[in-house]
Amino acid sequence: MDFSLFYFANDSTEGSGDRYELLMEGARFADRNGFSAVWTPERHFHPFGGLYPNPSVTGAAIAAVTERVGIRAGSVVAPLHHPLRIAEEWSVVDNLSHGRVGLSFASGWHATDFALRPENYENRREILLEQVEQVRALWRGEKIAVTDGVGAAQELGIFPPPVQSELPVWVTSAGGVETFRNAGRSGAGLLTHLLGQDLDDLAGKIAEYREAAAGLGRPGWNGHVALMVHAFLGEDEDAVRETVRAPLGDYLRSSLGLLLGSRLDGRRVDASKLSPEDIDFIVARSFDRYFDDGGLLGTVEKAEPMVERFRAIGVDEVACLIDFGLPTPAVLASLEHLNRLRERSAAGAARVAAPAA
Repeated sequence: MDFSLFYFANDSTEGSGDRYELLMEGARFADRNGFSAVWTPERHFHPFGGLYPNPSVTGAAIAAVTERVGIRAGSVVAPLHHPLRIAEEWSVVDNLSHGRVGLSFASGWHATDFALRPENYENRREILLEQVEQVRALWRGEKIAVTDGVGAAQELGIFPPPVQSELPVWVTSAGGVETFRNAGRSGAGLLTHLLGQDLDDLAGKIAEYREAAAGLGRPGWNGHVALMVHAFLGEDEDAVRETVRAPLGDYLRSSLGLLLGSRLDGRRVDASKLSPEDIDFIVARSFDRYFDDGGLLGTVEKAEPMVERFRAIGVDEVACLIDFGLPTPAVLASLEHLNRLRERSAAGAARVAAPAA
């Protein structure tokens, strides 16, 4: 099981200090301690995630202070951009990092974001799949057909050329099984989360993804699944529960306003029509589920079985969301516990894999 750090800050308007301290110090920690990657998102026009309007910019900053950790977009909202621009920006980051870039592509879901490209909103899912292939082609040094400012047809490629000959690609899914299948059919990895789906749901969807990936007939490859989960570990489970209760509750409350269609007891819920009392109830229920059965929250000993459950359903990488509202010093201190979990998970996997004496 790979471990990575994932960022999607809850409140980008709070405080006047160093808003990116946790990102930069966390990236340095990940780089020193064997984490596989650091993921930063693309988010527009809202404080929920608003620290991250362009993951290529944050990726370039990470490249400057690290040496080995992967630098990934989680995610590029492809229909908001021209594929030439995506490939150009990330080729620069690939050069700055000496070949450590990887991109997860998302179709986007909030209509307000598409103020940048309103014409792409309706067909965003189809555009996503087309642009994944266009960016891959550009990355390999191919050219794509475009129309220039005077209406002339052109064939254009990108500069500078990237370091990696092939771009590592994931597709982001909020839970739609067809997106899982499309990711497998396109030979891409899969990035997903547990907002709106539980582990049983996810297990079935991962199976669909693996089946689609196997249909490519690519020897030695059956896909890669990265699962984003909230993560904060300490020495005492009860103390951690009280530490994360308010910030995680606020984070879930913020996400309810954005992720319309969250589920409660199998029913689809329109969050915009809920009363404050209903929202309080759902947030309280969601907090208990996330703390007990949906994240790496508590102690290393509590989290170890969760990692094994993730592994058992086909997850290859745990993308640990660490910036959900806790003070930066507390989160940075907790990374030592997260690293201990990573080490214990790796040691356990090695014991299982070792041949009998």
